Amino acid sequence: MLNRISLRQMQYFVATAESGSIIIASEKIHVSSPSISAAIAHIESELQVQLFIRQHAKGLMLTSIGEKVMQECKFILSQASSLYALAADFSGSIRGPLKLGCFTAFSPMIYAEIIHGFANLYKNVTLELSEDDQQILLSQLARNELDVALTYDLNIDHDLINFEPLAVLPPHVLVSEAHPLAKNVAVTLEELAELPMVLLDMPFSNDYFISLFRKHKLSPLVAHTSRHVDVVRSMVANNLGYTILNVRPKNNYSLDGKRLVRLRIAGDNRPMKIGLATAKNANLNTVSQAFISRCRAFLSNQYIPGMGDAHFFDPHVKTKPVLEEA
Repeated sequence: MLNRISLRQMQYFVATAESGSIIIASEKIHVSSPSISAAIAHIESELQVQLFIRQHAKGLMLTSIGEKVMQECKFILSQASSLYALAADFSGSIRGPLKLGCFTAFSPMIYAEIIHGFANLYKNVTLELSEDDQQILLSQLARNELDVALTYDLNIDHDLINFEPLAVLPPHVLVSEAHPLAKNVAVTLEELAELPMVLLDMPFSNDYFISLFRKHKLSPLVAHTSRHVDVVRSMVANNLGYTILNVRPKNNYSLDGKRLVRLRIAGDNRPMKIGLATAKNANLNTVSQAFISRCRAFLSNQYIPGMGDAHFFDPHVKTKPVLEEA
């Protein structure tokens, strides 16, 4: 396989051709002579041509093919410079405030790659992040207090809010290693309805979890509740009951150090969808559009930053109980 010629090697070659000397080129571009020599040798080897003739009185002189190679290299370097300038101009045009909302349950997982990555890429953007539950995020969007929100497809008023789904998150069961269902391949809602449940009690989310049972004319035995995912996971890890969640963090422990087991729910159960919510009456500026483009690139059914494998949730794939991937 041929080795590629880098832009840097082209720069070293052009500097030498214009200087007529590796030593002079070295001083001009502040690169060591051996590095320049190696770059020229690489180009000659790659193209199978001789670029220079050494003359004692005149130093290095380009061969006829060397002249043509230099002109091509200069053209390529000029095009590359234009490309970088274009990127710099675009990056510089992405400036101003971005009022971003994010659902609290999955913001810790996607923060680094999507949110921090965006802010790090566009230095002239001032990002204000609001982490909250679905009810508050939708209310903030409707009042134009947020430009865009990363959230679920729960209770969306499509007359007021546009929602673009990016990834599907099926529900799954989380239990402690000591739970009686921990060894199961999958569990049914009928089995779960007979056991104590720890409910994530956030607006709209709580009704979603209950509705999974209601669809089958069942009622869960809610023994404990919390508005915080980490508290729910700790309760479950201490065997106070099972829970149902959609987010699937890679961390396999509760915050008090106990391990958790993730189980598939048998049957066809409505998933949640992660997506982008914007107000219908909002005019999305360049910053908002750039952030939306980043989300589209980083969120899909194949990959969600910070979350475990998606194929565990395929109902057609038989799996063992999952001690969540670390």
